[in-house]
Amino acid sequence: MKKINLSIFFVIFLVSMMQAKNPLLSKYNTPRGTIPFDEIEITHYEPAFEEAIRIHDREIQQIIENKARPTFQNTIEALEYSGKLLDKVGNVFFNLLSAESSDEMMEIAQRVQPKLTEHSNNISLNDDLFQRVKIVYDEYNGRGIARNVSTLTIEQQRLLQKTYDSFVDSGAALSREDKEKYRTLSTQLSTYTLNFGQNALKATNAYILSLTEEKDLVGLPQDAIDAAALKAKEKDKEGWVFDLSAPSYVAFMTYSSNRDLRKELYLAYNTRAIGGEFNNLGNIQGIINARLDIANLMGYSSYADYVLRKRMAANSENVYGLLNELLTGFGPAAHQDYKEMQEFAARKEGRGVEIMPYDWSYYSDQLRKAKFDVNDEMTRPYFELGNVTKGVLNLATTLYGITFRKSTQIQVYQKDVEAFEVYDRDGKYLAVLYTDFYPRSGKRAGAWMTEFQAQEIRNGEMIRPHISIVMNFTKPTATKPALLTFSEVETFLHEFGHALHGMLANTTYASLSGTSVYRDFVELPSHIMENFLLEKEYLDGFAVHYQTGEKIPQELVQKLINAANFNAGYACLRQLTFGFLDMAYHTITQPYSGEIAPFEQKAIQSTIILPLVEDALISPTFSHIFSGGYAAGYYSYKWSEVLDADAFALFKEKGIFDWETAQAFRELLSKGGTEDPMALYLRFRGQKPTTEALMRRSGVGKSF
Repeated sequence: MKKINLSIFFVIFLVSMMQAKNPLLSKYNTPRGTIPFDEIEITHYEPAFEEAIRIHDREIQQIIENKARPTFQNTIEALEYSGKLLDKVGNVFFNLLSAESSDEMMEIAQRVQPKLTEHSNNISLNDDLFQRVKIVYDEYNGRGIARNVSTLTIEQQRLLQKTYDSFVDSGAALSREDKEKYRTLSTQLSTYTLNFGQNALKATNAYILSLTEEKDLVGLPQDAIDAAALKAKEKDKEGWVFDLSAPSYVAFMTYSSNRDLRKELYLAYNTRAIGGEFNNLGNIQGIINARLDIANLMGYSSYADYVLRKRMAANSENVYGLLNELLTGFGPAAHQDYKEMQEFAARKEGRGVEIMPYDWSYYSDQLRKAKFDVNDEMTRPYFELGNVTKGVLNLATTLYGITFRKSTQIQVYQKDVEAFEVYDRDGKYLAVLYTDFYPRSGKRAGAWMTEFQAQEIRNGEMIRPHISIVMNFTKPTATKPALLTFSEVETFLHEFGHALHGMLANTTYASLSGTSVYRDFVELPSHIMENFLLEKEYLDGFAVHYQTGEKIPQELVQKLINAANFNAGYACLRQLTFGFLDMAYHTITQPYSGEIAPFEQKAIQSTIILPLVEDALISPTFSHIFSGGYAAGYYSYKWSEVLDADAFALFKEKGIFDWETAQAFRELLSKGGTEDPMALYLRFRGQKPTTEALMRRSGVGKSF
């Protein structure tokens, strides 16, 4: 009789008990394998991370100890399929850290993030593992014995290249001494970025503008007043409360006739995380210097040059070329926008007034109304959130044949979140979609798409994605449903475009699926969806008055079309401001220890139209580049506009609902990162994009 190792048996028993009690470590016995949010407790996260890291370590060790010659299957694919439990745990925790956070979760993140960074470094800096990867890479790239790259599919070739590059980019080819430097720098960087994001959220939540006198509400529409009254009630305050969440802040800055209060709110918004308890200035220096040091370790003079070689732009010179071309094209229009606004304000207020940043939204709304007889309060009644949701989802049905069924059986992480099962045109299950619309204290600002589960084929089984879109829209009040602004509907379409990229994915490997594409390509699917919002044929399907059911009038749609390019020059330069600032931070070639304010002002001076307000800064809450994934990549928003203007021209030519064109675009979406993005675009469009299409659509430039 074989002797049983009781210690091993006991370990296995303990692991099984842990998995049984911790839902994050168990198989989800839920509809579509969705996350059992109701069963997850705050105490589950850290043990789940620790166990998932341990299992991933074991999987990596098995790859290293494989005695067979390294192959694509036993090394590259094995790496791709390792760490699935860690992905599963991380997707739940970090998505909720952004959408439904708490002080406890932030504290857990502070403890967990260094462990995850160490774990990642232990893999990428493992020389035995890298040598296996390198043997496979060399074999398929002409430096080995077989030179049989043709035996790999295009997707497999992309995975091989991405895997090899990820090791090199993470320091695998460095000397032993430099590997240790990389470990230290990457740990520091992850800490700085985590602190930056948490400070930005806490600083946003820390401020409220509490008003108790009706005279301070002059100019505000009733919807905004009702929302502020509801917010005051929620915070146990008298009167009305405005805060720095998008619906509250934008409404006040757009409609309040009290200039002093507009200035106060503007300064509160634009001085967040400067000094005090939630100071981000030190984090900014830490982030940009750590990134520079990492780039230098890798042999590059700047962080931008380090990352842009894996982008469509290829290098910082090309990025600056795009930004400067757009600055030249849109600059004159922007200055004309400012001149016109200044003259309008002078006619209304007297010659002594000077338009300041806290005046722009206020006078812009009034001038737009005066020129085109349209503003958000005229269109809001036609954009009730329930109807808009149907309209957005139905657009996907029209274009791609997919349908959405709301599910009450799928658990959600917050009562306002809704879940949908998504089906393809042949009736097959396609995806799960979560929608999360309203602001709350645990949710960071902005709007984003993310995934709880990626699409892939694993062990011959098709794994379909679980996608989430998160926004901060106007909430319903005691007397009215949620009525959205035109901009909010546009944001909905934008994020839904990202969601389609995820839901329509059809690849073998998760790391190449959906939005796992070059950063300057990922915004094309989102930007192109925004174009439909100015098409009456589309609006007629959902834009009805929330009380009467009347379709949005053609006259009102025409006004929206006429006003579409209002302040297009100024809006472009506003985006270029962010792009130039991003590039300035990431093209430094020497560590920066100076003040942030003069650095920012120098970086953006060519795009600034309005006078600067003392103490106001963009950088301390510029989460896209300091705690998001857009470092040296913010330009991609403008590059994607270039792409989408050119791409939507084909829809306009063939018909905005043309099935053949839509299927060609779906093919582009389904490929994710399995092919070069320009190859995908050329296959869809048949030509390379230029800035001409964007400038023509915007009505600016010498030729238009």
